[in-house]
Formats: sequence, structure tokens, C-alpha cells
Amino acid sequence: MKPRLARLATGAAALAAASALLLTGCTSDPLADQFREGSGKNYIAGDGSISEYAVADRGEPIEFSGETAEGDAFDSADTLGEVTVVNFWYAGCAPCRVESPILEEVHQGYADDAADVAFVGVNVRDQAGTAASFEQKYGVTYPSILDVESGVAQLAFAGPVPPAAVPTTIVLDREGRIAARVLGQLTEASILESLVDRVLDEQA
Repeated sequence: MKPRLARLATGAAALAAASALLLTGCTSDPLADQFREGSGKNYIAGDGSISEYAVADRGEPIEFSGETAEGDAFDSADTLGEVTVVNFWYAGCAPCRVESPILEEVHQGYADDAADVAFVGVNVRDQAGTAASFEQKYGVTYPSILDVESGVAQLAFAGPVPPAAVPTTIVLDREGRIAARVLGQLTEASILESLVDRVLDEQA
């Protein structure tokens, strides 16, 4: 893991470049049609756009919970005081497979750095066995809650900054408020590192 100043410099350049591109996510025509019709059955893909939110514009803390693929309980209250990265995904989503090593790389980097950063996935489609197999295959070590039946996590984020697409990655500040969002596939670890580092620094 690079020192924070180096990460910030590298991440800023990558962030600027990524913001200028349109990236593809995981979608299909039927799902896109459902979204346009307002049926609420599913979601469409993101374009890779990156949004950051000033402290004054972050609104209320996001509260969500669920059971992980391993059968453990997760509650967002347990990560308050940490910067929390939330990734929406499912196993059949090709961009989710591509970005999973990037997310794990960043997760491991902050774990080694002893930073106050937590990671949690939100699986929007799979049952426990499928989700756990994905985690094992791609070496994902942080937990993911299963939201396919309850939709609690998706509903919690359906206010001012809805995930809308899969994959979507959201950075919550230490108070649990939305500080940044990548709507679509992550392409570089430095992009996420830059977003996380800025939130860490503002509330250090």
C-alpha cells in the first residue's frame, strides 16, 4: 500500500481521467425496460460516473443491516466511526467480477495500514451459496449481506443517492453519510483510494 500522500496524487489523476469516461456496467434490455417503466423490479447499469458530496450536502446517516453469505449478522451501526465502503454486486454481473480484485486490493491495503476503513458488499440477487462461491473464487475477504429478499439495504440507499445500477460503490463518512459514489465498474484501485483518503483526511 502506498503512503497516503502518494495515493492521493495518483488517485487524483486517475479520478480526473475516470470522470471523463463513460464506462459500461452490467445490464440487459429487459432490466433496463423495467427501470424505465418505473416497475422497481430491478436496476440498470451505471456509466462509471464519480460523484463526491460536500459535508453540508450529505444528509442523514444511512442505516442498513442484513445477514451475510456466511450467516453472520451485519449492522451499519457497528461501523460508525469508520469510513465505510459499500459495494452493490451479484455473481452473474461481469463488471462485478472484473472489479472484485480491485475492491479486495484496496480493502487489504487499508487493513495493513491500520486505517479506520470498513468494507461491506450488498448482494442484490444471489442466495448464500452462490454469493459464498463468488467470494471464494475471487478471494473476497470482506463480508457481503444478502439483500435479494428483504431489499433493506437497497431501500436504505434509495433516497438522495440511490445505487440505481450494479455494480455501484459508495463511500460513507464516519457518521454513516454518503460522501462519494462510483456509479458503475471501478477500473483502478487508486480511484477508490483517493475517494476514501479524502474522507479520512477531512475527519481525522
